[in-house]
Amino acid sequence: MKILLVTDAWKPQMNGVVRTLEKTVEECEKAGHVVEIISPSDGFMTLPLPTYPDIKIALFAKRELERRLVMFGPDAVHIATEGPLGWAARALCLKWGMSFTTSYHTKFPEYVHARFPFVPTSLVYKFVRSFHNSGGRVMVTTPSMVSFLETKKFNNLAAWTRGVDLTQFRPQIRFSKKDAFGEDVYAGLERPIFINVGRVAVEKNIEAFLKLDLPGTKVVVGDGPSYSVLQRQYGHVVKFVGAKFGDELARYFSDADVFVFPSKTDTFGLVIIEAMATGTPVAGYPVHGPIDIIPNSNAGIVDEDLRAASLQCLKLKRKDAVAHAQNYEWKKVAADFVSLLEPETEPQRRKRWRRARRAIKIAGAPFRIFKKIVRRLGRFVKTGR
Repeated sequence: MKILLVTDAWKPQMNGVVRTLEKTVEECEKAGHVVEIISPSDGFMTLPLPTYPDIKIALFAKRELERRLVMFGPDAVHIATEGPLGWAARALCLKWGMSFTTSYHTKFPEYVHARFPFVPTSLVYKFVRSFHNSGGRVMVTTPSMVSFLETKKFNNLAAWTRGVDLTQFRPQIRFSKKDAFGEDVYAGLERPIFINVGRVAVEKNIEAFLKLDLPGTKVVVGDGPSYSVLQRQYGHVVKFVGAKFGDELARYFSDADVFVFPSKTDTFGLVIIEAMATGTPVAGYPVHGPIDIIPNSNAGIVDEDLRAASLQCLKLKRKDAVAHAQNYEWKKVAADFVSLLEPETEPQRRKRWRRARRAIKIAGAPFRIFKKIVRRLGRFVKTGR
């Protein structure tokens, strides 16, 4: 199948959405599908996202997006994000009568409200609902999120879970002497080690973790817009180590005693199953994401009292966390993704894209003629011919 994936979140960004899409594309291609990705890093004019300068948003992309959409002629279109590229792709699919699917990765209304409290979540939900309900199926991270979005009047919802790279996040690396990171990445810190991994930002509710009265040492692994402020405020009681990636990140997970997940705005929380895969149990609030992953797993504790949940995790067996993480495989995630797409039949597709290519060629003719005239005038000015 030829799949067009349009996303405002892509490399070099490092977050759960990007990791999900990257691993899904990788597994889809292994299965023989052809995936075309359109993202802000494809040469579009970009601007930094307000309050997130490392995240770029594409501007004035509709013309180039249309050209690539039509020339690729996909069997199925998936729009992963509600950013400028996502809205442009949505408009083009509606223009050409092309069915498309979307995915709901982030509690965007809650994110906006956390940063701008004067903006009501109801207004932002109306905005994102109009985006998703205009398409076909909406892929949502968990069953609890499906139920929640149904109360917000989203249509045609389907659960699409997440996975973990079990070759990278594995229990065998705990206190390993066979890598470059030392026998214990927390050497010199008092145990037990309670860690939080992720973007250091207000919407992640990270201060709930920083304020916990816990024995041993609290460690923050990650970076973000609130990093400097929180490090100054809590640096005397919390160890901030910055962002870690790849094998080093896996070691920070594995060498810890408990992973604490204070976020109430995530829809899943990839870091939860990454921690479990290394054997580290997880403490979290009973909210979307944790309540779908943790209960009845013996791999963590959910409780409105995050301190109590964190302390109870010290009593859990690491092997149970590892066993639970085995249920989340990227290969199955990709297979589920493909099954939830809404591809067109071959006759529909061929007829539609033939008509679209012809229309684009006609629409672009005046511009091509203008370019030819400009080139000839330039040559005449230079050579007199």
